[in-house]
Amino acid sequence: MNNNRIISLNLNIRGIGKSPTLAINELSKQIENEGKTIYRLGLGQSPFPVPARVVETLKNNAHQKDYLNVNGLEELRKAVAKFHREKDHVNIKPENVLIGPGSKELMFLLQLVYYGDIILPTPCWVSYAPQARIIGRNIKLINTTYNNRWKITAAQLEEFLLRENDKHKPRLLILNYPANPDGCTFNSTELEAIAGVAKKFGVIVLSDEIYGQLHYKGKHISIARFYPEGTIISSGLSKWCGAGGWRLGTFAFPAQFKWLLDPMAAVASETYTSVSAPIQYAAVSAFTGGISIERYLWQTRRILAFLAKESTKILSDAGINVYEPDGAFYLFADFSPFTDKLKSRGIENSKKLCEKLLEETGVAILPGEAFLRQANELTARLAFVNFNGADALAASETVPIDQPVDKSLLLPIVEPVLKAMKKIADWVS
Repeated sequence: MNNNRIISLNLNIRGIGKSPTLAINELSKQIENEGKTIYRLGLGQSPFPVPARVVETLKNNAHQKDYLNVNGLEELRKAVAKFHREKDHVNIKPENVLIGPGSKELMFLLQLVYYGDIILPTPCWVSYAPQARIIGRNIKLINTTYNNRWKITAAQLEEFLLRENDKHKPRLLILNYPANPDGCTFNSTELEAIAGVAKKFGVIVLSDEIYGQLHYKGKHISIARFYPEGTIISSGLSKWCGAGGWRLGTFAFPAQFKWLLDPMAAVASETYTSVSAPIQYAAVSAFTGGISIERYLWQTRRILAFLAKESTKILSDAGINVYEPDGAFYLFADFSPFTDKLKSRGIENSKKLCEKLLEETGVAILPGEAFLRQANELTARLAFVNFNGADALAASETVPIDQPVDKSLLLPIVEPVLKAMKKIADWVS
């Protein structure tokens, strides 16, 4: 009977488990319930509270109960379009914006309606490949290197496309920057070069810019600036607005991509119908911005930049290969300098590395394998979010915005993260 049940499952989902980021969070909770101290560097969830203005708007719209337009509240689509015009300098129109219950769901719908190969530079976010596999799309990987800060280059992309020897093959390239899992981003020269190759081969770019507003210097650049006719910009509230559980994502399409937007909206109408009405009304105030939102962003950026710098130094001083990120709240650590030492302890792959680290130190991180790196590569992602974001914001707000963050104020608040980093450094060395 059990075998029959397994046989009845869709072939595309056999062997797919829970998302590694959610699984590590549940495991951490389970171990904590057993009375052990766990340093949660696994789940990449913003530690900061949702801006007060946005929360107040949600409260004021709690009575909104009607189904909204499947494409999204018109006022919100206008705000999102204006957001991209002002922040990214891309001419997005409200009618070319689609609102969904999280950018993750919109990515799934895109791959469902678009019949083409999915190109993923690795390391990459843990859900891109499983989504493509569930739908039955071909996944093509382009492995980046530590020496190039884990970033794909235009030359790599062109070389890959030339090897395929099919200029007219439908393809979707997913770029994420600042990136999960490494926090690195592209400069304008790099983006323009990648855009040129994508345009040359007719590759559609899904630009996942969910961490764009968490660029530490506030200087995020969208590839859509250089390839507006072929780029879909993905954003949402989860990271820069601290509202992951609210589940609201946005896609901004080129005007000529109605052939993709309309089928996605049609599928949405037959599945989730529309996004929660109160959440959409609240999101208008988030995307509209203003002084309070900009101040919130500058505070969170300088806190994260401070923590990134301190964390990177601890790991680098221990001999671990790691780059200081440009944005977001991740480090992608390469433990290869300790290959022989780790092997003598029975650790020969990233999964075993993370299991042993959790078992022996209580520090929870995710293996590079979860981000589509080879299993025997000793890499792992660390999310430096295990601190009280509300307290950190309150401390930061006592210092003028044009001055460096006060180290003495922040250190006691972010101590759990730095303690975890030191535990990793001590454990590996």
